[in-house]
Amino acid sequence: MSLVQSNMMELGTKAPEFSLPDTVSGKIISLSEIKSDVATVITFICNHCPFVHHINSKLVEVADTFQSHGVQFVAISSNDVNYYPQDGPDMMKRVAKSQGYTFPYLYDETQRVANAYQAECTPDFFVFDENLELVYRGRFDETRLGMDNATGKELSEALKALVHKSEVPTDQKPSIGCSIKWK
Repeated sequence: MSLVQSNMMELGTKAPEFSLPDTVSGKIISLSEIKSDVATVITFICNHCPFVHHINSKLVEVADTFQSHGVQFVAISSNDVNYYPQDGPDMMKRVAKSQGYTFPYLYDETQRVANAYQAECTPDFFVFDENLELVYRGRFDETRLGMDNATGKELSEALKALVHKSEVPTDQKPSIGCSIKWK
């Protein structure tokens, strides 16, 4: 496990378009088709990362809460499955079902999407407003492995601001997790 911080893409950056296969439905999903008029959350995760395991159940809870307010969540795995076969599409589908993901879990085989988003670690969160402009990037919350349960506080604060049409807090901290496993 290689501990890495997220890159912290510049706020205001337009979300790079993508079309990727959803490992659960088998459909190709593009950002332009599923973007929300409230907010779109794109998170880079994977199956094997202990940092993702630490927040996974709370991530599902936060997603469920904010999806009811029109926020779209999308998870993407970009790891090289030649070295991490547990992060491949079949296992992604199993994890999505067992964890109760209510959002697409997309497979970025070429890693082009991770590169376009400057994703560095899992988990890595990017929140875009109704115009697909970046308003939040970084960590889920302050929790770390071995600490108390995840809360999703920082991501939730950003989403609450978007739902209520107020300013997203600009004091944002990088996510910390496993490095994306590049080819």
